[in-house]
Amino acid sequence: MIFNRALDWLGKRLADYLTQPIPGFRPASTTEYDKLQRAVHTGDVLLVEGDTRVATAIKYLTQSTWSHSAVYVGPIPGRMEPGGEPHVLVEALVEEGVVSAPLSKYRDAHTRICRPLGLSEEDRRRVAEFMIARIGYQYDTKNIVDLARYLMPTPPIPSRFRRRMIALGSGEPTRAICSTLIAQAFQSVHYPILPRVERVYDPNSPVKDPEQQREILMIRHHSLFTPRDFDISPYFSIVKPTIEAGFDYHTIPWAGPVEEAA
Repeated sequence: MIFNRALDWLGKRLADYLTQPIPGFRPASTTEYDKLQRAVHTGDVLLVEGDTRVATAIKYLTQSTWSHSAVYVGPIPGRMEPGGEPHVLVEALVEEGVVSAPLSKYRDAHTRICRPLGLSEEDRRRVAEFMIARIGYQYDTKNIVDLARYLMPTPPIPSRFRRRMIALGSGEPTRAICSTLIAQAFQSVHYPILPRVERVYDPNSPVKDPEQQREILMIRHHSLFTPRDFDISPYFSIVKPTIEAGFDYHTIPWAGPVEEAA
């Protein structure tokens, strides 16, 4: 108990430091906000390139552009900005725990929409309800204590161990980390993200012939998921708002005449 309180205290102090923006960081926003608004649907995962110190650690450990993830759940009754903009995202933040937010929060951020393919409207609703029901949960500050160890420019961690390094935290049911909470939401409707594939023999076969093996999907523990996994998952499509809006390269206003190659 005393040890856990000490970790919480240390985690909160580190969180204050790690959540500060990196001076001079400018994310490469690749999507116009109005197109992002039209493209995103309930149940979509929104990946974000963060601009904080903790985001740097996560991007290093996962070897990815993406350091944060949120789920688009649609307008949440009773939750909106002072100006009336509805909260449509649920995410786990270091400083605040699990919260709701408007889409405009990431207006100028580099984002990516990952859409679960073939997920029924009913299961999309269930994923959204799973996330909304966890608003108010704490962020797992033990995760912050561990991540702080990897803020060196080139921490000596072999690539094969990096996924395990991100699988941290106390494991308490009322604490959350952004990508692990989302993984739990999709696992609640038995939707795959990056399951482990294992080959097994046919139990009815008297001979253990390799030709008679079959592949089965094993559920990967939710603590092993990172924002990058939704990007590389074969079960999530990448939705590009500019293309969804009807891209035509003939309409691009170039600054000057196109130079011909010699």
